[in-house]
Amino acid sequence: MNWKTDYRSIYYDGAPEPDDLVLKPEETALLVIDVQNTYLERPDRDGLSADEQSSYDAWTPFHDRMADSVIPGTRELLDLCRASDIECMFARIACHTTDGRDRSLSQKMPGWNNLLLPKNDKPSQMVDTLSPQGDEICVTKTTDSALTGTNLRLILHNIGIKNVICCGIFTDQCVSSTVRSLADESFNVIVIEDCCAAGSNDLHDKELEIINMIYCHVMSAAELKQMMALE
Repeated sequence: MNWKTDYRSIYYDGAPEPDDLVLKPEETALLVIDVQNTYLERPDRDGLSADEQSSYDAWTPFHDRMADSVIPGTRELLDLCRASDIECMFARIACHTTDGRDRSLSQKMPGWNNLLLPKNDKPSQMVDTLSPQGDEICVTKTTDSALTGTNLRLILHNIGIKNVICCGIFTDQCVSSTVRSLADESFNVIVIEDCCAAGSNDLHDKELEIINMIYCHVMSAAELKQMMALE
């Protein structure tokens, strides 16, 4: 992968390659988005109907990507950032009320996005291997964007953050919404391609093409580590 030339849409076909990024640790944060227990839960396939098995199989590439790339890659980034005094932060979908009445309209719509995740219940928690440590900040969001429905914007400014490295799920939903909000607030945003996932690989790739070079820079974890000397 070459972050300077890959994931280009028609808008940036032939555009000059971006300059190398200067990401000072004291001005940079790693933001892990929505890698929560609820999204990794799976039923026993043998107990499902034929239609349910078809849906189960359609989601298998997502679960494989999470297990093989996103979770271990994000854990490694967290370890490296913690060792380098880079702020590690987390955002998760959860509601403050037991009936979810405080959720945004998009999270009340019928269908897949209609999840009831009270903030103290186990399904709403970050997965164990990617949980906050010590006084690391985790914001609870009732919107797709981690900036829109929380005080994350104020927190980032108070800490002096200028660069936000994003990873998590889902690339085409909460990750993308967060990236766009951050860009609108003039943060420099980096999305780590192999530490994100969407419901399908096609959706993942297409969304990265859409947001790359205008709202963020898309790169691999290896490219980020080399750029920031985090090896």
